[in-house]
Amino acid sequence: MKIVGSTTFPVKVYVKLNHDSPRILCVTNRLRVSELIDPIFQWHGPNGDMVAENSSVKITPTGTLIFRHFKYDMSGVYTCSIVYKPTAEQSEKNYLIKYVIYAYSDPDYYYEFTARYHSAPCNSIYNVSFEKKLLQILAKLVAELSCEVTLVQSECHHVKMQKAGLQNEIFFTFRVSSFEENKPKNRCQKNTCDKTKRLNKAKDLIAKFFKEQVEVLGKRANPLPEIYYIEGTLHIVWVNHCRPGFGMNSLIHPDCPDCCVICSPGTYNPSEGVHCLLCNRTLTYGATKC
Repeated sequence: MKIVGSTTFPVKVYVKLNHDSPRILCVTNRLRVSELIDPIFQWHGPNGDMVAENSSVKITPTGTLIFRHFKYDMSGVYTCSIVYKPTAEQSEKNYLIKYVIYAYSDPDYYYEFTARYHSAPCNSIYNVSFEKKLLQILAKLVAELSCEVTLVQSECHHVKMQKAGLQNEIFFTFRVSSFEENKPKNRCQKNTCDKTKRLNKAKDLIAKFFKEQVEVLGKRANPLPEIYYIEGTLHIVWVNHCRPGFGMNSLIHPDCPDCCVICSPGTYNPSEGVHCLLCNRTLTYGATKC
C-alpha cells in the first residue's frame, strides 16, 4: 500500500502497533506522474531530521518513508520537503508535504451481563456467601475456554413490586473476558484459540446456566428459596474497549472508524474506555492522564 501526500492539507496515516507502515511517498498525486530532475527529499519528524535508515525507519532514494515495527511513541507530525527542477533549464521548485501518523490497534472486547436475584435482607450474610458461590460457578463454567468471569458490581436494593409490596433484590453485573495472551493460563490449542469464538461459547454457557435456573425453579414446589434468579432479568452486551491512551472516534478518524487510535495532544484516555477525553494540558500522543 502506498500513501500519497498533499501540499494543501495534512494527510492522516494509520499504522498498526508493532507492524510495518505502508509506503509513505514524498510526492503529491500530480508530482507522482511528473518528471522530476535532480530531486532532493528530506524528512522531518517529531524528533528532528530523519536519516536515510535506522532500525525503525527506512527512507528510499526516491523519498519513500517506511516504518518498521511501529511503536506508539512514533506517532506525530511528519513533513517531507522536496526540491527539484521541472526541466534542466528551469529554476528549482520546492514543496512541503505534511502527514500526521497515528498508531492504532484493534479494539479489545468482552461480554458484560447483568442479572437480578431475589435475596435475603440486604444486610444478611447469606447474600455475601451466595455471591461468592455464584462467582465460583460462573468462573468454572468458562475456565476451559481460557476465559474468566469478574464481578463488576453487586448491589442490594429494596424494590416496590406491583401489588406485592417490597422485596429485596441483588443487582449483579459481571464481565466475561479472555485471558490476556501473555498470561500462563492461556494454553489453548491453535484450533480453539480464536478469542471471539471462545467468548461466544462462554456467553452461551452462561445464558444456558441462567435458563436452567428458571427451569429448575419452575419444577420446585412452594415455598421458593430465599435467594433465586428472577426470570427475564439476564441481559448480555458486547463491549469494545481500547487500551489506555487510545480511543475510537469515527468523526475524527473516518478512515479508521473501528480502530483504537492513539489519543492526540490535547486529549487523553486514563482507562480502558473507548473515548479520548479533552485536556488542554496534555502535549503528547497517547496520554493516559491529564
